[in-house]
Amino acid sequence: MGEGEENVEDKKVKDISLRDLSKMLEEFAKARDWEKHHSPRNLLLAMIGEVGELSEIFQWRGEVEKGLPNWEEADKEHLGEELSDVLLYLIRLADICEIDLADAATKKIAKNAIKYPVPIKRLS
Repeated sequence: MGEGEENVEDKKVKDISLRDLSKMLEEFAKARDWEKHHSPRNLLLAMIGEVGELSEIFQWRGEVEKGLPNWEEADKEHLGEELSDVLLYLIRLADICEIDLADAATKKIAKNAIKYPVPIKRLS
């Protein structure tokens, strides 16, 4: 580990912003001279590959219960890693495309609230 770098695994993060993750990813890519490979197309294809790996985890399990109560801890850890890979590629893709993902997601939720209003409950 370089000077000034923290071991992320040693610290349990309770809440981190998309902006913080974005900055970490940008620094990670710059330090490894990977930016030249981070075109929108390449990032999208990498993310699709990670979605495939994520889907493999569920492929033969059938329906699973919320909270995954019957899963081994190693399986849950693997799931977390694959979910993280998808999230990190998505954040990086949004940054490279100069899309404010938090703003776009907030606006999309608002649009969906209009498109799919809460059903009115009728009194019997």
